[in-house]
Amino acid sequence: VQLVESGGGLVQPGGSLRLSCTASGSDISRYAMGWYRQTPGSQRELVAVILNIGATNYADSVKGRFTISRDNAKNTVYLQMNSLKPEYTAVYYCNAHGHGWGQGTQVTVSS
Repeated sequence: VQLVESGGGLVQPGGSLRLSCTASGSDISRYAMGWYRQTPGSQRELVAVILNIGATNYADSVKGRFTISRDNAKNTVYLQMNSLKPEYTAVYYCNAHGHGWGQGTQVTVSS
């Protein structure tokens, strides 16, 4: 499966962004899908996951701020990010569990 993220960019603290991850080459409706993030010198960490049945889970640091969702008809997974903080600045990666990673999209939260 090929995954392409989009929607990253520069946003002010308190702002919002919506990331998209569009898949090709495979039907991702059967997969658990996740969003991860990584900063220089740090390990990649899980931000949010959505199972094929629609159940979701979030890192404690983003609960109440981020929402993961999926549109199986579009073979796409989304991450709605609200009330953004500077510490959320990172490269955000999409993952299809057991099937691959996207190239990442930069999110920078700064005034």
